[in-house]
Amino acid sequence: MKKILVANRGEIALRVMRTARKMGIATVAVYSEADRNAPHVRFADEAVLLGPAPSTESYLNVDKVLRAARDTGADAVHPGYGFLSENAEFARRVDTAGLTFIGPRPHAIEVMGNKLAAKETVGAYGIPMVPGVDEAVTDVEEAASIARRIGFPILIKAAAGGGGKGMRVVEAEDELDEQMKRAISEAASAFGDGSVFIEKYIAAPRHIEIQVLADTHGNCVHLFERDCSIQRRHQKVVEEAPSAVIGPALRRQMGEAAVRVAQSCDYVGAGTVEFLLDADQQFYFLEMNTRLQVEHPVTEMITGIDLVEQQIRVARGEALAFTQDELTIQGHAVELRVYAEDPLNNFLPSIGTLSTYVRPTEARVDDGFEEGMEVPIYYDPMIAKLITQGATREEAIARMLRAIDAYRIEGIETTLPFGRFVFSSDAFRSADFDTNFVKKHYQPEAIERGDRQIESVAALFAAYIYDRRARELTAPHPASVQWQRRR
Repeated sequence: MKKILVANRGEIALRVMRTARKMGIATVAVYSEADRNAPHVRFADEAVLLGPAPSTESYLNVDKVLRAARDTGADAVHPGYGFLSENAEFARRVDTAGLTFIGPRPHAIEVMGNKLAAKETVGAYGIPMVPGVDEAVTDVEEAASIARRIGFPILIKAAAGGGGKGMRVVEAEDELDEQMKRAISEAASAFGDGSVFIEKYIAAPRHIEIQVLADTHGNCVHLFERDCSIQRRHQKVVEEAPSAVIGPALRRQMGEAAVRVAQSCDYVGAGTVEFLLDADQQFYFLEMNTRLQVEHPVTEMITGIDLVEQQIRVARGEALAFTQDELTIQGHAVELRVYAEDPLNNFLPSIGTLSTYVRPTEARVDDGFEEGMEVPIYYDPMIAKLITQGATREEAIARMLRAIDAYRIEGIETTLPFGRFVFSSDAFRSADFDTNFVKKHYQPEAIERGDRQIESVAALFAAYIYDRRARELTAPHPASVQWQRRR
């Protein structure tokens, strides 16, 4: 493998390219017109313009991506996450073109890309499942019958996707008709597939995911867990590894279950098995993400393993160089996704130009932006991932708070103040939280109070500095006693 085309943009494109360069592998960037001056374009050894800003005309256009690979002589394609990363047909066409797809086989992507097919596949491997049905439901009467059997509240979920789209919580039967129609409509719009299924709604779960690695020689290991329970709109914002509520026995049990899930679909490469963990520490299979996760850095920090490097080595046909018994947890790591969103206005997107952009020096920052760049409206609003590590959870949190305060972004609103709220909160520090953290604990007014206090302190400090400098710089009148003494 001598040259990798990275079929993505922004921070993940840079992340992959840095590891490839470390391994002595050349890289090819692809970009849209909106990303012409982006850092990942300049960092790569070569760059190819795909087309206009909309992703359907650039990053999602399979023909253009494959043409770029052919024209530049790339022999492998890394999809990053998002865009084409979980597109089985893209992986198949990469293989057909004689290129190496740095990811799982198309079959695994197809099976795990549909929640119903995934549940059916792993069902024979003794993996705990949330009570519900393993088949598509479109009839309201049928849905009502199922709901009465398993008990309200229930969760209606899109079979073909994630990220909170096509998902509805139904507390009572009289809400079912409307919520079913909304879920089906949203699933069809987002994924081109209106299939939904029903399962018992677990009211206060933790969202725990297990990182797995598998090679083509039959070896499969897990790299422990990440706790991704701090979410807004069913999308993760804060992650940590390991979880503060999982002990060695449960960790081993969940890790072994994750490995069985990977084996059920003959998985190859890096993947993530997601579970729900209830208040009684019972866990249930949720889904498998057949790609590198956004939050993979916290796993890298606590294991010392470069997951992108492992993806590349596995794609080259190499066996894993370590066994399960050789993997250990080193300290604790936390991550904040820094989005161009306004946490004081329901996390609505905040688009503009980064008039000031200064990274903290005592943290890992995975980003794809620079000062003066515009945050485009066409793509995901994530600006960066801020990651800190410590010997203990408390130390990692303390470093994160310092990093948040040192991270200066002006010109847009970001989730940095929300991150400060989370890592300062008693609920997070005591690990007494679940996926309803935002609903239960988040107080936008607390951020506003904090901002006012910061402004007040800054104003007082500025006044003090001004007064002190004014005294130092004011020259006495020549006729004054002070002047005469100084002469």
